[in-house]
Amino acid sequence: MGSKSFGNLLDLASGDFLDIPHTPRPLPRVMTVPGIISDGCDSDAISLLPCRDRKIIVANFLPLNCKKDSETGRWTFTLDNDSPLLHLKDGFSPETEVIYVGSLKTDVDLIEQDEVSQTLLEEFSCVPTFLPQDVHRKFYLGFCKQQLWPLFHYMLPMCPDHGERFDRGLWQAYVSANKIFADKVMGAINLEEDSIWIHDYHLMLLPTFLRRRFHRVKLGFFLHSPFPSSEIYRTLPVREELLRGLLNCDLIGFHTFDYARHFLSCCCRMLGLEYESKRGHIALDYLGRTVFIKILPIGIQMGRLESVLNLPATAEKLKEIQEKYQGKKVILGVDDMDIFKGLSLKILAFEHLLQEYPTMLGKIVLIQIVNPARGSGKDVQEAKKETYYTVDRINERYGSPGYEPVVLIDRPVPRFEKSAYYALAECCVVNAVRDGMNLVPYKYTVCRQGTPEMDKSPPPRTSTLVLSEFIGCSPSLSGAIRVNPWDVDAVADSIYSALTMSESEKQLRHKKHYQYISTHDVAYWSRSFTQDLERACKDHYGKRCWSVGWGLGFKLIALSPNFRRLSIEQTVSAYRRSSKRAIFLDYDGTLVPETSIVKEPSADVISALKTLCSDSDNTVFIVSGRGKVSLSEWLAPCENLGIAAEHGYFTRWNQTCEWETSGFSNDLEWKRIVEPIMRLYAETTDGSTIEAKESALVWHHQDADRDFGSCQAKELLNHLESVLVNEPVVVNRGHQIVEVKPQGVSKGLVTGEVLSKMIGEGNAPDFVVCIGDDRSDEEMFESITTTLSAQPSSEIFACTVGIKPSKAKYFLDQVTDVVKLLQGLANTCSSPKPSYPSHLRVSFESVV
Repeated sequence: MGSKSFGNLLDLASGDFLDIPHTPRPLPRVMTVPGIISDGCDSDAISLLPCRDRKIIVANFLPLNCKKDSETGRWTFTLDNDSPLLHLKDGFSPETEVIYVGSLKTDVDLIEQDEVSQTLLEEFSCVPTFLPQDVHRKFYLGFCKQQLWPLFHYMLPMCPDHGERFDRGLWQAYVSANKIFADKVMGAINLEEDSIWIHDYHLMLLPTFLRRRFHRVKLGFFLHSPFPSSEIYRTLPVREELLRGLLNCDLIGFHTFDYARHFLSCCCRMLGLEYESKRGHIALDYLGRTVFIKILPIGIQMGRLESVLNLPATAEKLKEIQEKYQGKKVILGVDDMDIFKGLSLKILAFEHLLQEYPTMLGKIVLIQIVNPARGSGKDVQEAKKETYYTVDRINERYGSPGYEPVVLIDRPVPRFEKSAYYALAECCVVNAVRDGMNLVPYKYTVCRQGTPEMDKSPPPRTSTLVLSEFIGCSPSLSGAIRVNPWDVDAVADSIYSALTMSESEKQLRHKKHYQYISTHDVAYWSRSFTQDLERACKDHYGKRCWSVGWGLGFKLIALSPNFRRLSIEQTVSAYRRSSKRAIFLDYDGTLVPETSIVKEPSADVISALKTLCSDSDNTVFIVSGRGKVSLSEWLAPCENLGIAAEHGYFTRWNQTCEWETSGFSNDLEWKRIVEPIMRLYAETTDGSTIEAKESALVWHHQDADRDFGSCQAKELLNHLESVLVNEPVVVNRGHQIVEVKPQGVSKGLVTGEVLSKMIGEGNAPDFVVCIGDDRSDEEMFESITTTLSAQPSSEIFACTVGIKPSKAKYFLDQVTDVVKLLQGLANTCSSPKPSYPSHLRVSFESVV
C-alpha cells in the first residue's frame, strides 16, 4: 500500500475540502530573544490574542477503534475507552487542546487516506500516520517486536532459534517510520510553545527529527517498557543513536527507578555523561542542555473501571461465576500470551501447591485468562503449546468429575467479564519474568473494592496479591507478597500464604493498595509529567542553540546567547591595533590534541610561540597542569616563553628566571597521608592510576569501569576530605580524576598575578587572548574578566576549544584552529604595524 503525506493536516482540514471553522493559532512568534523570528505583528495587539495551551500526544497507535463496512465501504471510528492515552487529558486543564498523532490499527487504501484524515481531525482531533505496508511490517513486527522488545526484556539473540539477529533492513524501516511520524507531528505543530509527549520504544528516534526542526519545542518522552541494564543494552549495534534520540528530549519518564538507573548507566558508560540530583530532580547535563528524568508509574482510569463494574452485564456475570465456583477459592491470572509473562511458571507453581498442600485439593481453582498475543512468531507458539500441555497434565492428574483445578480462558474476554472475575477472585497472581508496568494488580484491587451501586451495605473489602519482583508495579504495591517467578516452590508457598491469611490482614493490605491506586490514577500521572515538563523547559529561551551533526548524529548544543566562533581575522586585526598584549594558553587539548599519543608540541606550534615571544610587547604564558620538567623540555626553543606548571604552583617568566612558588606552602607532608589512601583505591579499582606531581597527587579513573570508577571517585573524595580537614590542601573532583593540591593553587590565580604585575608596571594590556579546553581553564577566563574590569579599553578574547558550555565568550572547534590562530598572530609580528590617528582608531574599532 502506498502512503501519501500532507505537510500540514490542520491546513488541509481548514481549506475548501470541508466547511470547518479555522482553529485560531496561538501567539505569533515575536523577536524577543536571540534566535526567535518575528511574524511582524504589533506587540500590543499580540497581548490581546488568546493563548491556548496545546498538547500533542504521539504514540504508535491512535486511541481509536476503526471498522469498515464491507457492503457500503464506509469507515466508522469510535474512541477506544480502554486506551490510557485517551485519559491523559484528565490531568490537563479544560482549556487545553489535545491533538493525537499515531497510526490506525488497520490499513487504509491510498485513495481513502485524505478523507479519513479530514474525518479524524475534525471529529477526534487525531492526525493519522499512514505507513506503507512493507515499512509498517518491518518497523512494528520486525524491529520493534523482534529486536527492541525482546532486548528490553533481557532476551539476547544468542542463536537463530533464540531471538532474531540484528537486521540492518529492519533498522532502516524503523528510521523511516520515525521520520514519517516526525513529518506528521511537524505538520500539527503551531508554535514551539506546543508541548509534545511521545510514548514508548517505537518512537525513540522521533525526538531527534523534531529537535532538529524545532530547537525550543517542549519535548517529553515516556517509556512504557523496561529499560535493560547496560550489559544487555550495549549489545545493540545502534545503541548510541537511540540514546541520543532520547537525550534530545527535555524530560524522559520511566515507571521505576531501576529502569531510570539502567538508562543513566548507559549514558554514563557509552556517552561519558554524568548525572546529579538537582533539588530532588535527577538531571543529566548534555551539551549545555539539562535533560530531566521522571520516575512515576502510570495509573488507571478509576471512573472507567467503576462504570464497568456498575453495568448489569457485570453483575449478571459475577452472579453466574459465583454460583459456578461456590465453595471454592478462586486464584486469578490475566496475562498476554508471550514468553515473558511466566504463564508456565505460574501453572507449575499451582501444581506444586496441590502437591505440597493436598488439603487444598478441590477447594481452590486457578482461572487463567489469556489475552491475545501482541506479536507473532515461533516463541509465541511455543509458549502457547507449553501452557496447554501443562494445564492438560494438571487437570488430568488432579481433576475429578465436576472439578477442574486449572481453567484456561483463551479467547477475547469482554471488559465486563474480566471485571467480574476480578471482583470474585480471592487472590491475584502476576508472575511475569519481566514486564514494564502491568496494571492487572491495580484493576484487581479496584474491582475488589467494588462500588456503592454493587452492594448497598458492603462488607469489609479484602484482596491479596502475589507479584513478581520483576514487574514495574511491584515497588508501588508494598502490601503485595513479592516473589521470584523462577522459584516455583516459593511461589507456591506464597499463594498458600495469601489464601490462608487472616481476614484482618487482608483488609489492611487491600486498604493500603486501594488508597495508593485511587490517589495515583492516570490523571495524577499525566498532570505530574506535564508539570515537570514545563519546569524542565522554563530556561529554553535563555540560551542560544547550535545544531551540530547530520542525520541521526544530530546534536543540539545550548550555550550563552553571546557565545560565538572566534574569528581569526578579527583577532589578528585587534592584535595589530594593540600596543601591549598578554597571551595565555593551556597545553593538553589546546596546543596538543588530548587523544594524541605524542605529547610534544608540533614544529608549527613551536615556531608560532617563538615568534610571539620575540616581540617585547608580548607576554606569553603556557598555563598547564603538567609538571615543570616536561614543559621545560618540550618548550625549550622558546626562550622568552613564560610557563606556569602544575596549575600555577611553579611559575617561570622565561628561561633566565628561576622557578617560583608564588608564596605557596612548601610543606608537602600531607602527601604521606594521601598516597597510601590513593594507592588503596588504585589497587581496588581496575584501570585506575596515580599521577604524582611535585605539588599534587592525582587519581585517574578514565580507564576504569565508568560506573564503578565514578562511585569510587565519590568515596575517595569523601575519604580524603575527612582525613585532610586540618591540612593546607584542597581536594577536587574533576573529569575522571580526584586531585589533592595546596590551597590557593589555580590557573586563575596565575593569570591574575601576571596581569596585575603588567598593570602595576604601567604595561596594562589592551589585547588579551586566553585559550583552554577543560574545567580548570574556566578559572582563567573568569580571572581575566575580573582583573581587567577596570581596563575598559582592553580587548579580551577568552576562547574554549570545542562547542560546549563555558565562561568564555568565544570558541574554536579543534587544536588545528588554535594553531592557525597562533600562526596568524605570529605572521603579524613580522609585518609593519599600521598607525592610525586616535579619532580614526576609535571609529575603526567600533566598526569591527
